[in-house]
Amino acid sequence: MRTLTTLALSLLVATAAFAAEDSAAKKPLSPPAKAEGTIGEHKITVDYSAPSKRGRAIMGGLVPFGKVWRTGANAATTLTTDGDLMIGSLHVPKGTYTLYTIPGEKEWTLIVNKQTGQWGTEYDEKQDLGRTTMTAKKIAETTETFVIAVKPLAAKNGLLTFTWENTEAVVPVMAH
Repeated sequence: MRTLTTLALSLLVATAAFAAEDSAAKKPLSPPAKAEGTIGEHKITVDYSAPSKRGRAIMGGLVPFGKVWRTGANAATTLTTDGDLMIGSLHVPKGTYTLYTIPGEKEWTLIVNKQTGQWGTEYDEKQDLGRTTMTAKKIAETTETFVIAVKPLAAKNGLLTFTWENTEAVVPVMAH
């Protein structure tokens, strides 16, 4: 009887160990991420999936220059604002939008799209609210995982930044 109990206990421990290992193996390669900030009195939230470099060439490689990029991974990246904004030269009314970009070496194009709820690769240009320019620059430190940030600066001004590998793209944001 004692042997049977020991065997059952050993089997239970082994099963738990395999289950934990299997669970760890299923962590997403591009986990969900969120950038939040308040500019003026407007709360801004960006929901995205954050891919990692994992030894790959990113800008001009995995993310080609001059082509529409989903700006993250998996489902489309969304920006939600509870008030009207000026993002670069583009007026963005309160609401939820999808963000796409066209990366370049020194300049990116930020695309604000009215269609939401789609996979990141399902871009429909006819749904664009508009486009604006982002300034891109090389940074010294390598950023392993893609990061979006909402950075308040002064009373009604701030920045929206996209950072990955050795590149940071920035666009000014102003609350109306």
